[in-house]
Amino acid sequence: MLCAIYKSSVKEETYLYLPKKDDFSSVPEALLDTFGKPIFVIMLNLAKRETLAQADLPKVKQKLIDDGYYLQIPPPKENLLKQHLENNQQQKAGK
Repeated sequence: MLCAIYKSSVKEETYLYLPKKDDFSSVPEALLDTFGKPIFVIMLNLAKRETLAQADLPKVKQKLIDDGYYLQIPPPKENLLKQHLENNQQQKAGK
């Protein structure tokens, strides 16, 4: 199964996987609007891969079949201030 991967021109660490290069017909218009101009990254043969760096391979394959695309978004960033405040509260409660 071949797959074309594009990165977003506006959303950092956001990628769009398509079963056919430059065929965005299955991608909702609203998604394309927020994704920005797709920048082609690479063609991959998913059949010859055991894993992907940031995505679940079986899920990607199934979404390509079911929806005609797969959107990879970055994991949520850690809220370091929230963690710091929680640690301070735990330390105060432990005293």
